Amino acid sequence: MAENVLCSRQLADRPTHVRTISKPHSGESTLRNGTMQYSSKSEEFWSGVRQELPLIVGVAPFGLVYGVLGIASGLTELQTILLSSILFAGASQVVFVQLLANGVPSLIVGTSVSVVNLRHSLYSASVASYLRRLPTRWRVLLAYLLTDEAYAVSINRFQNGDPSPNQHYHLLGTGITLWASWQVSTVIGVYFGTTIPDSWSLGFVIPLTFIALVTPLLKGKPELIACLSAAFVSVIAQELPWKMWIILGALTGIILGYASSIYLKGGGTN
Repeated sequence: MAENVLCSRQLADRPTHVRTISKPHSGESTLRNGTMQYSSKSEEFWSGVRQELPLIVGVAPFGLVYGVLGIASGLTELQTILLSSILFAGASQVVFVQLLANGVPSLIVGTSVSVVNLRHSLYSASVASYLRRLPTRWRVLLAYLLTDEAYAVSINRFQNGDPSPNQHYHLLGTGITLWASWQVSTVIGVYFGTTIPDSWSLGFVIPLTFIALVTPLLKGKPELIACLSAAFVSVIAQELPWKMWIILGALTGIILGYASSIYLKGGGTN
């Protein structure tokens, strides 16, 4: 009897450890009752929306500039707005309307726009492993929404967040946020762009936006080499026709960045 009382006292005096599991943030998973709990679809979606919103500050002026250029090139209001919905690629749209305004043949216009958009194939290859199990309808929708800013935000979630069957909703959130802001800013540019003073220098916001996107990605020598070489070629090739400096700069950065990565992995000096 005395032993039972002693054991009861020891158990009562033993500290109790209670483990609490907080609600996971988007991109995080927890283990509950032996079952992995993933972020919900809505958590992933709204996380993408929130992370994309700061970039709208740079995207909106870009859309205003495109709206003004579209009208100046000879397109109607409806054509300029529909081009934003159908093509939905800022840099390519600007190239399109500028070449159109200069009377460049349609074949060259189409080829130039296609070449400028080749970077999207790189984005697709980068996210393919995270989206390959999705049905075709999902992959088609996300391919349409996959743009520079949406990719920059969502690839960070894919690479650094926990794997989740709902992670594609993050890209859906970033893509829809960017799409909506681009359409609205285009409409404003079409109808009110001519009232914006030149002193605002909205065109300068465009390169600033891309600088903000690229800078966090410069984590090593290959990335730095790719960035600097692309910038150098882009500057010296400015006088080439049909905006070829965009393609030459991109190809130079890709080739030298990839080559330096292979060299360093093969035993090059860090």
